[in-house]
Amino acid sequence: MADGAEQPVSRCKGPSRSLTASCRWTHCVGRRIRSSAGRPPARRGDGASNAASRRPSRAVVRIHVTDDAHAGERPSGLPSERRWAVLYDADCGFCKWLLSILLRWDRAARLHPIALQHREADNLLQELTPAERMASWHLISPGGERRSGGAAVAPLLRVLPAGRLPAAGFARFPRLTDRGYRWVAEHRSQLSKSVPPRAKRRASQRVHQREQDREPH
Repeated sequence: MADGAEQPVSRCKGPSRSLTASCRWTHCVGRRIRSSAGRPPARRGDGASNAASRRPSRAVVRIHVTDDAHAGERPSGLPSERRWAVLYDADCGFCKWLLSILLRWDRAARLHPIALQHREADNLLQELTPAERMASWHLISPGGERRSGGAAVAPLLRVLPAGRLPAAGFARFPRLTDRGYRWVAEHRSQLSKSVPPRAKRRASQRVHQREQDREPH
């Protein structure tokens, strides 16, 4: 070569292939060591945190399933057009005792009791004769559909919390349900004797209180 010409730098000298491969391996390892020398030492637990940061986060959402008709309702806050009218015999102590049990069950106050002796009941049952009105209790939906006697049992239970299961049982045997209702209606005087007077008084107060609840103006 001519004097002054730049000489190529050879990292490994010698004709041996194994020596050349060894020099290349040494060069690569040295370069990795030099590149990692400037990195800060990894702290314990960084690997887990980095892996966690690469994974998509999973938010745990707790959903409380509630019935919209029963959530947050107060007895006096439910509009009257959304209530189910229950027409009952106010002179029957046993009837009011049974009705009070349903009203306690009805925590959302969807049932609105109305005595059959009340003028409002006459307006709701205009298509029935006075004898037919007093022959049984009646259930009128917010849409104006009326059910009477045993036919009103299943629709009423569907309104109550956790009442769909027993309602399905009564709806499956409508004739048996109606016979059972007729038997209770015919023997209500005898059945009333098994209810303590104190329980009847509490039941009458509860029914009267619910009957006085109206939509706030």
